[in-house]
Amino acid sequence: MDLFDEFRVIDVDTHVTEPADTWTSRVPAKYKDRVPRIERMNGVDMWVVDGKPTLGPGLVTMAGYDGRPPDQFPPTYADCDPAGYDANARVKHMDANGIYAMVLYPNVGGFGSQSFLAMKEDDLMLSCVTAYNDFLTEWSSVAPDRLLPVTALPFWDVDASVKEIERCAAMGHKSILFPSQPQDFGFKPLAHKSWDKIWSVAQEAGLPISFHIGSQEWLGASDGHPFADAAEMGLQAHFTRLSALSFVGNSLGISEIICGGVCHRFPDLDFVSVESGVSWVPGLLEALDWQWENVGVTREHPEYDLKPSEYFRRQIYACFWFEREMLSPAIELYPDNILYETDFPHPTSMSPGPATPAVPPRQYASEVLGKLPKELAGKILEHNAARVYSVA
Repeated sequence: MDLFDEFRVIDVDTHVTEPADTWTSRVPAKYKDRVPRIERMNGVDMWVVDGKPTLGPGLVTMAGYDGRPPDQFPPTYADCDPAGYDANARVKHMDANGIYAMVLYPNVGGFGSQSFLAMKEDDLMLSCVTAYNDFLTEWSSVAPDRLLPVTALPFWDVDASVKEIERCAAMGHKSILFPSQPQDFGFKPLAHKSWDKIWSVAQEAGLPISFHIGSQEWLGASDGHPFADAAEMGLQAHFTRLSALSFVGNSLGISEIICGGVCHRFPDLDFVSVESGVSWVPGLLEALDWQWENVGVTREHPEYDLKPSEYFRRQIYACFWFEREMLSPAIELYPDNILYETDFPHPTSMSPGPATPAVPPRQYASEVLGKLPKELAGKILEHNAARVYSVA
């Protein structure tokens, strides 16, 4: 019996490939030409948002595909693994891979809903967010104990966000999506008290805040466009660089909620750094602790009663899915704060196709966690996530 047989594995980062009618079937008729819709362009299905082509659903549904991102991907829905967009197929995929539950994130609206800002019309933007949340609620209803929805927010409107949190909490959502660098989009940084209404209602509802990578401008990219500089080093090399740097984007957000007092003000609110890996966690926290003492933060903020690493231990979590060499220090130092994910069905997921170095989730867990004490392996694969996402 291996680890996936011994524990109810909870995969804390997966994505739903939104079906073609996600928005067109749910928004007011006056918006149907502006909301995300699928058009076939030169044989490739593409999302068109407010008249502008954005991304192909195949680019975010590469599980099992024999190709390499970002220029090789399934051209149409018919070429994608149905488990990306069909809830019943997803459950079959979970059963086949020994995964009990999956936490669900979006694609089209961005990993913090920031893509909707380009529409520049409040009612339309809000309609897109609520339509997505309604869709995800319906999609998850196929297996509500196993498919765990994450609420998208109209974060640009605090009062609307509060209402959406309350609405989605009542529908059984398990977490709240929020950009880790809202200042990149012209809003106040995480530490600003203007966000406290959102933190307060989330804490009251018992819903963790999810900071997913990509919910900020791309670090190191000209004009904020992810592929603006690809010609300088090659498309694949540039994609590799930006993918790795995106981890840093989440470390910025984590340092802000700690040093900005958000964790202190909301001690019962959990935060999850999603798809960012865990290798950087020990180094960042050691540096924060040392500087905290070095400059005397508690002279400036005598109300802060914990060090950065202690705030992290109390209420912050990070997720891994491919790391090997640097995984052990994070697990050793923060065993109660490490969560497991697969990123299914994204290009970097543990869903191997012929062209990828990924191995199946069950095999990977056996290789990197198999020598750990069973109690510790159980924390990482099941118990930590069950606590954070209220999985009974």
